[in-house]
Amino acid sequence: MIDFSLPEEHETLRRTVERFARETVAPVIGDIYERGEFPYEIVAAMGRMGLFGLPFPEEHGGMGGDYFALCLALEELARVDSSVAITLEAGVSLGAMPIFRFGTEEQRRRWLPELCSGERLAGFGLTEPGGGSDVPGGMRTTARLDGDQWVINGSKSFITNSGTDITEFVTVTALTGEREISTIIVPNGTPGFTVGRKYSKVGWSASDTRELSFDDVRVPAGNLLGERGRGYAQFLRILDEGRIAIAALSVGLAQGCVDECLRYVREREAFGQAIGQYQAIQFKVADMETRTHTARVAYYAAAAKMLAGRPFKREAAIAKLVASNAAMDNARDATQIFGGYGFMNEYPVGRFYRDAKILEIGEGTSEVQRMIIARELGLGG
Repeated sequence: MIDFSLPEEHETLRRTVERFARETVAPVIGDIYERGEFPYEIVAAMGRMGLFGLPFPEEHGGMGGDYFALCLALEELARVDSSVAITLEAGVSLGAMPIFRFGTEEQRRRWLPELCSGERLAGFGLTEPGGGSDVPGGMRTTARLDGDQWVINGSKSFITNSGTDITEFVTVTALTGEREISTIIVPNGTPGFTVGRKYSKVGWSASDTRELSFDDVRVPAGNLLGERGRGYAQFLRILDEGRIAIAALSVGLAQGCVDECLRYVREREAFGQAIGQYQAIQFKVADMETRTHTARVAYYAAAAKMLAGRPFKREAAIAKLVASNAAMDNARDATQIFGGYGFMNEYPVGRFYRDAKILEIGEGTSEVQRMIIARELGLGG
């Protein structure tokens, strides 16, 4: 018999984060979002709860949990706000996880404790202005060895958590030879490393996203992360894991749309009765719940395979594709149900609508997910 109920420790975590999101995040995030500010106090509170250390061992300052625990936390946060959720997702999956997966023991001791505590954040410098989905073909950032130092030149775009007051470093992919990509840790404040102004974004307004430039940036040769020439392969693994996390975040947004609509349709009246009494509204909400449930099962299945040590690339792509579509469709339907109020930023569904579209783009577009799925089925080149 297949049992999809959560183990006690996971259910306890889920309830704890659900309560934190409802009682701590929800009352303040709307104003923070509209001002376009980074939620430092919320991030600090998440750090004290141990959320940034969920999937890491205790010897590195973590909580000794697993990646599925992180996904559950992301889902519950995104039910209320995606800016907060993506800050956690990027801080763990893209910031700390490469150090844990590929770093030396010395690098882990140096960087992981503060990242696990949430006192510091790190960014993941992969995407470039002219690259997009074609990461290897579009990469122009270079790094050459000069004695015992790497000299880095180039730029990166759309980098989350790269310019906050608590950002410690950015891990950068760069060409270190002909068709050779390596990964190098660049601490913030290094001469020649410039963090650009915050982007003016459609959504995720309370998260930090910036362009980075590197002009003869020098860092020690020991800042190489993992093996030279293995940078792209390393981050393919990181992105596969990250797609499960983004799927969980997407499910949270989709569920948040259902939550808000259930409250609204019981209170809002039209033509003498609550609009939830009309079958047209009932069917729309039923479709929203169906999408959410299906997407949740998809990311649960992908996470289960990953934690079991089995190949999960196809399942991660399916989860990301299904969940991001569910988030976008639910946000659109929720806005329609709310009518004019859905177009007002004071209502969460307006924020959800603004936040949903990027989920079909970030960490691999929907088209890239379809390519991955097709290749895993033996189709294509």
